[in-house]
Amino acid sequence: MILIRLILFPVSFIYGIITFIRNVLYDIHIFKVNKFNVPVISVGNLSLGGTGKTPHVELLVRFLKEKHVTAVLSRGYKRKTRGFLIASDNSKTEEIGDEPLQIKKKFKNVIVAVDRNRTNGINRLLEFNKNIEAVILDDAFQHRAVKPSLSILLTEYGAFYKDDFVFPSGRLREWRFNSNRADIIIVTKTPKVFSPIERRSIVEKIKPERHQKLFFSYLDYAEITPFSGSKFTLGKDVSAAVLFTGIVNPIPLHEHLKRKFMEIQILTFPDHYNYTLKDIQKIEKIFNDIFRKNKIIITTEKDYMKLQKPEFSELTSRTPFFYVPVNAQIHKEDKKAFEDMILNALA
Repeated sequence: MILIRLILFPVSFIYGIITFIRNVLYDIHIFKVNKFNVPVISVGNLSLGGTGKTPHVELLVRFLKEKHVTAVLSRGYKRKTRGFLIASDNSKTEEIGDEPLQIKKKFKNVIVAVDRNRTNGINRLLEFNKNIEAVILDDAFQHRAVKPSLSILLTEYGAFYKDDFVFPSGRLREWRFNSNRADIIIVTKTPKVFSPIERRSIVEKIKPERHQKLFFSYLDYAEITPFSGSKFTLGKDVSAAVLFTGIVNPIPLHEHLKRKFMEIQILTFPDHYNYTLKDIQKIEKIFNDIFRKNKIIITTEKDYMKLQKPEFSELTSRTPFFYVPVNAQIHKEDKKAFEDMILNALA
């Protein structure tokens, strides 16, 4: 691995220089930076994925939606459409992407839209509804054309950007020092029980700037839920499961489920994977080959969005398919300060 990184270092250096020049052109206003009258909260990361952006976007939505007209704008990664689209109850992953669809399904009264051009997307959102009071940008740390009111940078527990390098030698989209653009840094996927000693050691490692606040979050897995329209329920005697995922880091979910089942068969697919009928048939075969009687198939909430298609319905209805909803939670000692910063951005 070290040898491969050394071989790729010249490519990483060139890539890093290109991103550096791009950022400088935005900093000196050669490239236009757009500001909006409506508060804009950006959520993103320096790495190529896996930090938990969608759960943290949903965290902001849960906090804001009751008192503020809230909109979420995403790129709509891997969708088959182009331009600006407003999500509806009948939207599909091919139209808006899996993560925007997940947000729309969970928060029906929140406006969800997709547009690769975030400036155009915000303008179109404000044309669509002039009463919008907050726009949350998903995966937008590198989208310098929009000046956010508040920029949130996520870094994964145990995979800090401070320990990483620019792609392709590492997984960073730009140099580490660009983290200084963030107003808030959140260390995600920490343990629920988090010692003050470890907390201090992470603060010393990240060394946030004076203008930055560092917070810590964890993933809170909800009850294992059957697919929509399923005839199956989760019995207390279930002892085995097939877990399949199309996410960057399935380890936290696997660790969570290990405490619930005696046996787990694991299949991993690439992030944002588009499943085929053959994939689902393969998963079902592995399920049938498990010797135990009481068993289920489990996937993530994001993957569940991709499986709500007519071509999969026969398979997913005859076999016990379940998914696990997940929420990001700010540790209680950080929660008030975090929420105050969000409200100040809106003010």
